[in-house]
Amino acid sequence: MTSNSNTVEFTLLGGPLHRLGARLGLVRDDRNTVPLGLALGWVPWLVLVLLALAEGGATKIFTLPVVGVHARLLLAVPLLFVAEAALDAKSREFVKLLVRSGVAGQRALPKLEAAAGRLQRSKDSWLPDATSLLAAAALSLLWARIRLSGQGAHEASQELAVMPLAAGWYWFVCLPLFRFLMVRWGWRLACWWVLLRRLSRMDLELAPAHPDGVGGLGYLEIVHTRFAPLALAISLIVSATFAEDIASGRNSLSAVYSALFVTLLIDFLLFVAPPCVFAFKLRACQEKGLRDYTELSSRYVGAFERKWIRNEGPQEPLLGTPDLQSLADLANSVTVVRKMRLAPVSARLLAVIGTAAVAPMLPLLLFDYPLAKLAQMLLRKLAGM
Repeated sequence: MTSNSNTVEFTLLGGPLHRLGARLGLVRDDRNTVPLGLALGWVPWLVLVLLALAEGGATKIFTLPVVGVHARLLLAVPLLFVAEAALDAKSREFVKLLVRSGVAGQRALPKLEAAAGRLQRSKDSWLPDATSLLAAAALSLLWARIRLSGQGAHEASQELAVMPLAAGWYWFVCLPLFRFLMVRWGWRLACWWVLLRRLSRMDLELAPAHPDGVGGLGYLEIVHTRFAPLALAISLIVSATFAEDIASGRNSLSAVYSALFVTLLIDFLLFVAPPCVFAFKLRACQEKGLRDYTELSSRYVGAFERKWIRNEGPQEPLLGTPDLQSLADLANSVTVVRKMRLAPVSARLLAVIGTAAVAPMLPLLLFDYPLAKLAQMLLRKLAGM
């Protein structure tokens, strides 16, 4: 939606759940949705623990085979909303920056306003949350059929089976809620990808010599670092699931390495690959920049040689002349154009997403290398033994 000719308002927040959270006071300033995420994760977890304790399951609910239950509710659900709030703030700033910097000039601005307006109307409707709820219900029914067939028997199911009330609360409330929130995030991702795709087709005024090395789109990399909490949530669930399987003897630590590779690949496709949609536009910008700056350089170098090398025209003192600095500045500009990246992706973004994906997997190494043995080994190394 457009507030004035110089600003395009865009937000990824909205929908019935967001409005309900605002009415309950769990969405601060209409932007900070973290309290809503804490409520949606921690309140169901607290009910689950109280039901388990009431059924005498204190020794069951806090065991390694059900660590995934706690990871989903205590960590993953709040992280989904941490990512939502962080990404919304930076994505809004990115869209505004496109207008303020002139990258989205007069030719692209109407299309940008239209694209932001369409996405705004789409996510504010009841359809995304309703579709996510139906998808979560379908996934729960499918998983229930698999469990009843015996193919999806899981150690966590066996641990919870002795606590009917707690098990029912988890399987029919907590897990569908988690799936709903995950599918809802999928809709948010789709909205963001659609906006990037439409942006890549607009007539943006990219500057080949821009210091950010991507024609003025460098802030997009900052936006995508805010996907780190979402990558962390995904990896936490994978890690907790493997911890359950390893503890119950259903899997081995060696399988974690292939799972880590798949997780990194998924994170790359979800959070690093989307900015690459600008590759063709940035390549065209670089080629045009090289052509223009080569022509400019040729004219300047020709004039410089006629004046200072062949001594044609009026003579000036060489000491203190700005011509030399201008020649150096022009050379630097050409170097910037030649080194343009084809996407606003750098080692920093890869490191942030990669760290978020790998960190939750590291505790799994303790299955093969217990903490006491690791500490003893470290002390020996430090003592030179």
